[in-house]
Amino acid sequence: MTLPRNVIIFGASGGIGSALVDHYAAQPNVETLHAVARRPLPERPGVQNHRVDITDEAALEMLAGQIRQSKVHPDLIVVATGILSDENGLQPEKSYRQQSVAAFEQVFAINTFAPAMIARHFLGLMPRKSPATFAALSARVGSISDNQLGGWHAYRASKAALNMLIRNYAIEMGRTHEQLICVGLHPGTVRTDLSDPFSKNVPEDKLFDPAQAAGYLADVLAGLTPGDSGAVFDWAGKAIPA
Repeated sequence: MTLPRNVIIFGASGGIGSALVDHYAAQPNVETLHAVARRPLPERPGVQNHRVDITDEAALEMLAGQIRQSKVHPDLIVVATGILSDENGLQPEKSYRQQSVAAFEQVFAINTFAPAMIARHFLGLMPRKSPATFAALSARVGSISDNQLGGWHAYRASKAALNMLIRNYAIEMGRTHEQLICVGLHPGTVRTDLSDPFSKNVPEDKLFDPAQAAGYLADVLAGLTPGDSGAVFDWAGKAIPA
């Protein structure tokens, strides 16, 4: 088990992202902790806050430059962002008839394009000779072979595309960073703004508080090996089929 020393959490204002910041801020092994969000963040001891919109590639590049200048190599990066619905009418589609270009663009911008641009600017900051992990929140519904219900077209497709990108990064980075792990994480159903409208029928023992989910995900991350790179794991550490 390798514990991280230098951590970056993207999506730090969300339920899971904020809980991950709290979790790693409490770990004695963590030396630097960057919390990144588009909304203002509360001040927390030992946490460096950055107000950055992850859909703004220029802002991501600027932040990467700042961290590069600090000469600290992040050994854990977690992209804890995602969108499924919003208060402006975005809803997961129940039929192909409900698909729209606008919805696809909105969902892919957050769930796929932003993690890809984070990878573009931050993977190269990670250590080449020591263990490190790049992780992004995915979802079980992004599994093509596990899809038995259909629907949720934009969300499913955005997460399936993210899973492919993670696999690509694992292959490419494995050539130069032999101990770097790239994975997707399925946190389960968590009491967050993303899941709340769709969690009414979830059994109580399968509905997690953010702090509980963060603890589970941190345990999964701590137990990974380079042989796991390129895969997607659920909150219990079980691999999700592609």
